[in-house]
Amino acid sequence: MTSDVKEIYSGGAPPAPAALAAKVRTLAPSMTRSMQRVAEAVAADPAGTAALTVTGLAELTGTSEATVVRTARLLGYPGYRDLRLALAGLAAHQESGAAPAVTADIAVDDPIADVVAKLAYDEQQTLADTAAGLDTVQLGAVVTAAAAARRIDIYGVGASGLVAMDLAQKLLRIGLIAHAHSDPHLAVTNAVQLRPGDVAIAITHSGSTGDVIEPLRVAFDRGATTVAITGRPDGAVSQYADHVLTTSTARESELRPAAMSSRTSQLLVVDCLFIGVAQRTYETAAPALAASYEALAHRHTPRTR
Repeated sequence: MTSDVKEIYSGGAPPAPAALAAKVRTLAPSMTRSMQRVAEAVAADPAGTAALTVTGLAELTGTSEATVVRTARLLGYPGYRDLRLALAGLAAHQESGAAPAVTADIAVDDPIADVVAKLAYDEQQTLADTAAGLDTVQLGAVVTAAAAARRIDIYGVGASGLVAMDLAQKLLRIGLIAHAHSDPHLAVTNAVQLRPGDVAIAITHSGSTGDVIEPLRVAFDRGATTVAITGRPDGAVSQYADHVLTTSTARESELRPAAMSSRTSQLLVVDCLFIGVAQRTYETAAPALAASYEALAHRHTPRTR
């Protein structure tokens, strides 16, 4: 086995069979074209490819045995044998489960009832893929850092900016100092004030949004703990992130842009982060949350004439 193949596999437990399809969808955009052919083949036909030797799969995809092994290792398996076992498990799982009644493709002339059903199915799949691919060790480290942080800055623009605001307001309600920044100039000027013990979180589906990467880089240089929530863990944002939380990379269509599916997966990640922090800081979080409910209660009481 060549040295570059050895470097791809970082160790740890291989992903469960049910997580394999999610892993392929997440990593395929960052693979070479030959590796994509291997990944697409195993995702499209788990049962068929599980029956193939490494040579057989290389021939089927028009690649080399080394490419097959590299792909297996990039997907999180020590070798091709482990990938074959996962494929067999995935095939058995698919065979025992009922096929979905709808697809995620939405046509211009679809009845609204079909749109609801298709979106519901697709968002369920997005959430399942994100949960399957989320590194809980990394998540735990981010929870620890955020729970003890003097201050938390969150960067995001566009749809990711809405997710940043959602996380910030949740953290504020349990007594943490958290601010969401969608203006790139304000984001950088605030990042300059960060120091060790602070946390900076960048949310970018593409992993290449300059307005988000720049403040994260500044925060990284200032010694803050930096976090990237992204659908592309190989993107430029990750080079300035101490911790990377990966979201699902769902298939785009004309009527369903990436911003819709990325928002769904990002919200799951920030909700997991928030609950983890609330658990860790429960003694102070619970009274703070109760106080915020009490302060706003009069706004939810119907006025009498």
